[in-house]
Amino acid sequence: MAKTNCPITREEFRNHAQAIEVAIAGSPQLAEVKEFSTGSLGWYLNGKMPLKIGDKVVSVQIGMNLTIVGSKELPAD
Repeated sequence: MAKTNCPITREEFRNHAQAIEVAIAGSPQLAEVKEFSTGSLGWYLNGKMPLKIGDKVVSVQIGMNLTIVGSKELPAD
């Protein structure tokens, strides 16, 4: 498969990317802007929240990455 070219620069990402609201089971969570150690750009959400299963509540751990495809290959600033 051909690599996807990222249509923005690292500078554009840093200047314009904002946190993204993500709803999990109707509960709003905030994914923060992130430059990953791999060089990729995107958003990261980490935390814990309660979820109801039947009549019981369990605690779940959230770990979510939203990565811009092709951003790892962008030239470093």
